[in-house]
Amino acid sequence: MPDMILAIDQGTTSSRAIIFDAKLKPVSVGQQEFKQFYPKSGWVEHDPEEIWASVLATCKSALRKAKAKPHSVRAIGITNQRETVVIWNRRTGRPIHKAIVWQDRRTAEFCAALKAEGREALFNRKTGLLLDPYFSGTKIRWLLDNVKGARQKAERGDLAFGTIDSFLIWRLTGGKVHATDATNASRTLLFNIHTGEWDEELLRILNIPASLLPQVKDCAADFGTTVPDLLGAAIPIRGVAGDQQAASIGQACFQPGMMKATYGTGCFALLNTGAEAVLSRNRLLTTIAYQLDGKRTYALEGAIFIAGAAVQWLRDGLKLVATAGETGKLAAVADPTQSVYLVPAFVGLGAPYWNAEARGAIFGLTRATTRNELAKAALESVCYQTRDLLEAMRKDMGHAQKTILRVDGGMSASDWTMQRLADMLDAPVDRPPILETTALGAAYLAGLKVGLLPEPARFAKSWKKQKRFTPKMKPAERNAKYAGWKDAVRKLLA
Repeated sequence: MPDMILAIDQGTTSSRAIIFDAKLKPVSVGQQEFKQFYPKSGWVEHDPEEIWASVLATCKSALRKAKAKPHSVRAIGITNQRETVVIWNRRTGRPIHKAIVWQDRRTAEFCAALKAEGREALFNRKTGLLLDPYFSGTKIRWLLDNVKGARQKAERGDLAFGTIDSFLIWRLTGGKVHATDATNASRTLLFNIHTGEWDEELLRILNIPASLLPQVKDCAADFGTTVPDLLGAAIPIRGVAGDQQAASIGQACFQPGMMKATYGTGCFALLNTGAEAVLSRNRLLTTIAYQLDGKRTYALEGAIFIAGAAVQWLRDGLKLVATAGETGKLAAVADPTQSVYLVPAFVGLGAPYWNAEARGAIFGLTRATTRNELAKAALESVCYQTRDLLEAMRKDMGHAQKTILRVDGGMSASDWTMQRLADMLDAPVDRPPILETTALGAAYLAGLKVGLLPEPARFAKSWKKQKRFTPKMKPAERNAKYAGWKDAVRKLLA
């Protein structure tokens, strides 16, 4: 059989496995949703065993649909929800608690206390991150302090921490490999993005034993080999990147100044800054875009916690639509004279506001407001938040160069939303033919490592756009709409 690559895309609401051929064309997909747990307001958890089961099931499903023999899979690439935390027992492999998800806000008080002590500048300088419950470090601390016996076991070296990639690598290799890649490590609040090492001072402040931590590798590296019984063959794992960085790689954003935004549960925009780790002055994150052959490339990142999740709320919470796809049609027929704004701070506000305590609100409701206007407000909220990020990035870079935004993720399939995004940014928006660029990026890394795929510069030449959306809105209307959004956010924060 021809060479194949298996990409595991472990996301916030579902696990996917995609088989790609040697030219990175998708051959088959397996997908399975899993349960979300909300034990308290602002708390979000997953069952790691359910995630593991879903990953195995989707891998087998994708292989079966592709009619692929396991030994024809040259390599596996893994991409994952990033800051979600699992701690497990090294001897049994069993998690000590449910996974604490990146959206979880339970450590807000602890983050506030660290800020009050004046610690944020130190963390920001070393990790490029801010003190927010979003990141892994304070979640690890919470588990050690709140799961009975966890701290004692951790100090004895009996426990292992990992983001989801590490947990999957551990399980796939039968416990032989405890590793992560530089992009996932850079989201923990524990990793010095300038030296490329776990930081002893930050570990000491958060009271986390170094013995918990995985080995950090390049994004294209040897992460071990699967236990043959799992998938029918011993398959090498050769590529790993956090989901947003994998999407940036899949979008071939290898040159400084290139920008991508992924619209899934949340929205995450990355701007490649090359070899320079630009420290944001506008409440963005400095992060590792990718690391290849020991060389780190950096990015500015803006994180929006709620994007597609706002549409899910309309569908599952309010029952206003039966499918997510309906929202674009409703928005298109909404009353243009109504100024309805949804600020979807369901789990706080991300960049550039970073307010963990904020909660969602709708402004501008009248008796004439219908589900059409609410659908439009939900979709527009994503466009406004993206403009917030772009404005901050331009300030950090010191110039307002024209940007072409490459988009991906499920929400980017909506023509209405992408056109409104181009209008609101006053910039072209390019959508590729393959929206699953997160999985594509993971597959590329694995294929690169085993010599199946070309180096980044040649890979970038193969990138194509399926459609370009160009701005059509008049400047006065654009500015008025955005001013209304900024006013809504001010009112919410007040």
